[in-house]
Parts: sequence; C-alpha cells; structure tokens
Amino acid sequence: MSRGATAAKKRTRTAKRNVFARIALFFRQVVDELRKVVWPTTGELWTYFSVVVVFIVAIMAFTGILDTVFDRIVMWVFA
Repeated sequence: MSRGATAAKKRTRTAKRNVFARIALFFRQVVDELRKVVWPTTGELWTYFSVVVVFIVAIMAFTGILDTVFDRIVMWVFA
C-alpha cells in the first residue's frame, strides 16, 4: 500500500469521527505542542520586553519628527 493510500485511509478514519471527538483531538494536540515550547526565563522576558519598548519609542520619535518636518514644509508652501 502506498503512502498516499495510507494517508487517505487515515483521513477517512478522522472524517468519520463526530464533531466533539475532533474538537477534543484538536485540544489534545494543542496541549501536546505547548509542552514542546521552550518558555523564556523571567530575565529573558524582561530583556525582550525592554527591547520592544525601546524600539517602539524610537519609531514613535522618528515618526513624530517626520510629521513635524512635513507639517512645517506644508505650512511654508501653503501659507
């Protein structure tokens, strides 16, 4: 039996399950995948958080400066 036939047979078997069994299977698989996750330590989490906050503040400052410059240019052109 080829791999395609085996996969098709598995799909048919899963398709025959009722809705609640498929939902339960989904949640079991989600929990299994979450057990494989390598969670960051508290120190790593704070480091990542700090990097994100600094990056966001830098982007906000850059956008604010550009907005001010373009505002001055537009006011100079149309005033």
